[in-house]
Amino acid sequence: MPQTQIACPQCRQMIAANLEQLFDVTHDPQAKQRLLGGVSNTARCPHCGYQGRLATPVVYHDGDKELLLTYFPFELSLPVTEQERLIGPLIKQVMDRLPPEKRKAYLFKPQANLTYESMIETILGKDGITPEMLKGQQERVMVVEKLMQATSPEVRAELIKQNEKLIDEQFFALFSRLMQGAMSSGQEPVAKQLNDLQKQLLTETEFGRQLQASMAEMETAAKSLQDAGQGLTREKLLEFVIASPNEARTRAYASLARGGMDYAFFQLLTDKIDKAQGDEKTKLEALREKLLELTNEIDKQMQARLKQAQGFINKLLTQEDIARATRDNLDAFTQDAVEVVQTMLRQASESNDYERMGKLQKMVEVLREASTPLEMAFVEQLLDLPGEAAIEKALTDNNALVNDAFMEALNGLVAQVDAAASQGNEEAKALGGKLGMVFKTALKVSMKKNMG
Repeated sequence: MPQTQIACPQCRQMIAANLEQLFDVTHDPQAKQRLLGGVSNTARCPHCGYQGRLATPVVYHDGDKELLLTYFPFELSLPVTEQERLIGPLIKQVMDRLPPEKRKAYLFKPQANLTYESMIETILGKDGITPEMLKGQQERVMVVEKLMQATSPEVRAELIKQNEKLIDEQFFALFSRLMQGAMSSGQEPVAKQLNDLQKQLLTETEFGRQLQASMAEMETAAKSLQDAGQGLTREKLLEFVIASPNEARTRAYASLARGGMDYAFFQLLTDKIDKAQGDEKTKLEALREKLLELTNEIDKQMQARLKQAQGFINKLLTQEDIARATRDNLDAFTQDAVEVVQTMLRQASESNDYERMGKLQKMVEVLREASTPLEMAFVEQLLDLPGEAAIEKALTDNNALVNDAFMEALNGLVAQVDAAASQGNEEAKALGGKLGMVFKTALKVSMKKNMG
């Protein structure tokens, strides 16, 4: 987003800021995240230290939810006629972008918001986020701010103890987003402070200790699966699961090997139950129930992600210039979104929907052009290294590259090579062992990075 030079609200020195008045989610799916994430319309002055939201009019539009909101800062002290003159062109821009059949009545009755907070609450409310949930999030943000302002580990320890009931999964998810934001924006001192704080949270809170244990179990489970290599059958997977020393390890296997826990896998488990007696039978029956619960939970999460990805792709497909819309939203393309595009393209081909096929093919072309070879080039470098120690050093030295995109690309490559090897491809068999070592080491480095 191009930055604008403005006068700092406090010291009047000229500074750069991201100013944005129209957030049209229907036209630009990433607009909502920019608004809610505070990426736009905030100022940070390097001269006087001022940090805060800028007083600027805002128009927010989401056609799917039939939502058109306006906000005009009261501190600008402009009469209603002048407010309408400034906001009118933004609403016209929303209208002009929509085809005639989508210009509905709500567009002629924009909801005016007296405060910025009420506008955000309305947007979140449409997503099912209640004021109570929002209050809980704000409380967690305040705890993070207090911890960041603490002058010593001892003071932080006392704050952690006082607020431990708020330090839960939501808290760590918020904390992770803050840390990623600090690192991606180059705020190294803030990122380091957050990293130090995370270490303390992981050791001094009940949820943090559980999270560490869960991560350790995930790493152990991943190592077992990788070490099994081509010998990883349903029978072997069942052995691993039955031998799990705790529920966290069982959950890790379900997460990492959901694809192998199919009907045939559960039939094997049922056969074992039928042959077992006494305590062993009871234990295996409980294991089956837990695995059914876990796989159902994973499937629901996958369905939710795919539904979200499908909504994102459908929005892009409504744009006139598909290639441009795809380029403008490349950062939002997750692995799920790419898979949805491929599925939609196959379905369009099967139904002879040539118009939809053309749009999807344009999208695929842009994605292919934009898929930088950086991750794969890094994998190739790692494969050329002599052993695990050298691989781990290279991964640690290039810590910034070991992100979600890299792990997804590496995981996809492992799956492709394993599939080729299972069909008798000798090259894939030769590559599989070394690639497994790279994946196992990358997983360890990634987990260390995430845990600080």
